[in-house]
Amino acid sequence: MKFRAKLVDAACLNNFTRVSNMIAKLAKTCTLRISPDKLNFILSDKVANGGVSMWCELEQENFFSEFQMEGVSAENNAIYLELTSENLSRALKTAQNARVLKIKLTNKHFPCLTVSIELLSVSSSSRVVTHDIPVKVIPRKLWKDLQEPTVPDADVSIYLPVLKTMKSIVEKMKNISNHLIIEANLNGELNLKIETELVCVTTHFKDLGNPPLASENASQDRNSEQMAEVHIDIRKLLQFLAGQQVNPTKATCNIVKNKIVHFDLLHEDVSLQYFIPAFS
Repeated sequence: MKFRAKLVDAACLNNFTRVSNMIAKLAKTCTLRISPDKLNFILSDKVANGGVSMWCELEQENFFSEFQMEGVSAENNAIYLELTSENLSRALKTAQNARVLKIKLTNKHFPCLTVSIELLSVSSSSRVVTHDIPVKVIPRKLWKDLQEPTVPDADVSIYLPVLKTMKSIVEKMKNISNHLIIEANLNGELNLKIETELVCVTTHFKDLGNPPLASENASQDRNSEQMAEVHIDIRKLLQFLAGQQVNPTKATCNIVKNKIVHFDLLHEDVSLQYFIPAFS
């Protein structure tokens, strides 16, 4: 198994740092999957047990000027590493204004992702800062639990409002209840709702629009006004929203009634899928 990569473009470096900050907010530990053309950050808490799951994907050619890897074998050409998300995020924070950033899979008595950052000093001479991030190599037999999640057929798919707005609303709602109802229909309407014995609060969003293909599939046997709803843990939604520092190019919410809510975001060269199960 071998892996080494190099980043020299400042915009790519900033983008990669932003991705690692987002992952650190979404998952304490995650799996980094390295394949010849992609990097994936994966969180696979079993949805059936009430855990969230995440699949974040980057096309390596959009970020790295050099990228070499050899997987476990020719037919299984991938590497799966478990790491503490914040360790990577913290290492990359020192890479602002870096000339070059290199990432390499190394063995320092234990497997590491070694991040080397070449910084320009005031005297124009460069200095190198190195971070050794401990990782755990995940054996081949466990890969089956870390595949891209299958997206169930949604009852309703809808575009999301500005995530910053959504976050500030959900933060206020969290002070009243830990349970949140998300409901939406094929008329571009989305409601965020909390209900307790004492109070019922609903925020309405209108004219959000529905993705064309998903709407056609769902609308064949569904009244466009009819709401599909799902009850979720408000803290899990807030954690997802807190991870979004930049409003994405495209953000979709797919609701499978009383089962799961699936968020699908596209940030330029990065896609993020995030699944929150319903309260059982």
